[in-house]
Amino acid sequence: MYRKHHNGQLSIEEFHVPFGGTLDPDNRWVLFSRLVLWEELEETYAPQFNPTTGAPAKPVRLAFGALFIKQRLGLSDEETVEQIRENAYMQFFLGFAGYSSKSPFDPSMMVHFRKRFSEEDLKRINELIAERGKAMVIEAMSSLPDDNDSDDPGADAVNQKSLDDFVKPADWPEDKNWGTLTIDASCTPADITYPTDLKLLNEARESTERIIDDLCDQHMDFRKHRPRYDRGKARAVFLNVAKQKKPRRRKIKAAIRRQLDYLQRNLDTIDALIVAGAGLSGLKTHWWQKLLVISELHRQQSILLYAKTRSIPDRIVNLVQRQVRPIVRGKARAAVEFGAKISVSVRNGFAFLHRISWDPYSEGEDLIPQAKKYKHEHGCYPERIWADRIYITTKNRNFCTRNNIRLSGKRLGRPPKDPEINAAHKQQLSADQRRRNEVEGVFGSGKRKYSLRLIMARLTKGAETSISMGFLVMCAEKILRLLRLFFVTIFAWFYSWQWPGSSWVVLRNICLLETVKSPVTA
Repeated sequence: MYRKHHNGQLSIEEFHVPFGGTLDPDNRWVLFSRLVLWEELEETYAPQFNPTTGAPAKPVRLAFGALFIKQRLGLSDEETVEQIRENAYMQFFLGFAGYSSKSPFDPSMMVHFRKRFSEEDLKRINELIAERGKAMVIEAMSSLPDDNDSDDPGADAVNQKSLDDFVKPADWPEDKNWGTLTIDASCTPADITYPTDLKLLNEARESTERIIDDLCDQHMDFRKHRPRYDRGKARAVFLNVAKQKKPRRRKIKAAIRRQLDYLQRNLDTIDALIVAGAGLSGLKTHWWQKLLVISELHRQQSILLYAKTRSIPDRIVNLVQRQVRPIVRGKARAAVEFGAKISVSVRNGFAFLHRISWDPYSEGEDLIPQAKKYKHEHGCYPERIWADRIYITTKNRNFCTRNNIRLSGKRLGRPPKDPEINAAHKQQLSADQRRRNEVEGVFGSGKRKYSLRLIMARLTKGAETSISMGFLVMCAEKILRLLRLFFVTIFAWFYSWQWPGSSWVVLRNICLLETVKSPVTA
């Protein structure tokens, strides 16, 4: 059951603080509470519950706010609850009427919170937060007084230019492209050990031995079906190769063949126990789910043992997180990563998540859908698209040519004979590559600061929610930085009015730089 709550924001004076005083209105959690659209979240959250039966669910503001705090600070579930219990500003952000020293919920509820927000819902909320943040920035810019007495007559022009970098002008022609779109793809690694075929088979063998023991405990007559091989010897065969620094391929293949034989015996034993009357219903859910994964693992490894290729579709690399697939990245640090592949776009300074896929795919096919989505939101195609070399295909080139979009990358054909034109083309290519670095900054900041380097959630739904929340928090942080810079601009105007000098020009240039650089490297 779910009871709708009044999500109207409490004022600072209404929030009860037992130790006296009031909250700081410029605190980041107070500003975040004004930025998030709680009513829209309520409309997405409430239909998941029965309105009349069941225990009342936690409010949407508590559920979403806890996920926001966890992603912003990079905390565990347990530490998130403790931080909320100790911090009055976080409790104000979560909609509490006053400070309370009690834990708001059990840490295990974070698993359920991650299940209740879909990837599409978080994408929509991220776009709404970006639009609301732009409106707040425009309001802050409009509050800047006219600097008629300033020695610099170009102040208004610079402020307008900085605003037009991420907000489409109202008088922009309908048939003309506007804005920039930067796209790229990356991988968000899952929290798993590095998988090897031998290690996976050994883990599968030990898991099936545990399942056989549980089935044999159901009745005394079932113990006669237990396979008669030395389990210690089977583990010794695995360790004899696994402990070697650089074992030969011949030894690895022989050890894999031995482990496959042991695993086949265990699977045959489980089938015999089921025929004899043992029930898988007596096992816990995760055990019989793991048994299905082990059966598929045995099939894949049996094929790879005698095949000439080392790849197979939907290859299993972890028995618990069975959705994880190997993603070939070709990087110097890690040629292959294991996790979800994400496609990201930076639209006029704000980063958005476009796609999450657990299977590898060619990111070049995402350029046209992202350009069409840009047109759906802004009413026109982007003027420029900055992308990596893999996106510059014939199909994408033709699409950009038809729609008057300038696609970054090397031009087709031979270079022109005129050295000046050739130098201009090279300079343009170098400038495009520098501008494309803003999306690389998004990946770097997301993995360093917003917990995208290692996704700790094990469930598929939880991992996708964690990834989506990371980009939502990045967008909110970008807006917060812009608002603070415009507030600094107001103070700079005050001081420049009393003491004319270079401080006003310097701070205005800082504000201009912030709006055009990466949303996460500022």
